[in-house]
Amino acid sequence: MNADDMIGRLSGTLSPGRRLAAVVALLGGLGGALVAGTLWATEPGLPGATRAAFAVMVAVGLGWCGWASWVLTRRAPLFARDRVIAGWLGLTASALLAAFVAAVAISRDTWEPAAIAMSVTLLVVAVVNLVRARAHRAALLRRKRELGG
Repeated sequence: MNADDMIGRLSGTLSPGRRLAAVVALLGGLGGALVAGTLWATEPGLPGATRAAFAVMVAVGLGWCGWASWVLTRRAPLFARDRVIAGWLGLTASALLAAFVAAVAISRDTWEPAAIAMSVTLLVVAVVNLVRARAHRAALLRRKRELGG
């Protein structure tokens, strides 16, 4: 058995718990996007910042829908490279959200502690996820090299 066969055996089919989590993410993202989109479309005369916030909420909801749909159609766990890509996407989204929160705080001259704490928490979680994904991928590549692949 060569290294690629060994690595191929490490990933099985998606477990029922992970499938359920993906379905919950799909429905939650779809519900959130629909609620935010409906509020955005039905409220007349919203300020620009509120419209932008609703647009971000719709985009985040649709992002979760896309991720969950991808996971459910693949029926396999994320591979090491997929985890790294997802980590970079999560970090990018968290950084954009933090920048948006900072821009709103600066424009209003008020720093809301809860919003800042949420942004910092999301950034820290995204960085931790990315670091773990990169370490996992590096370990798998190191094992592949050790096996002669």
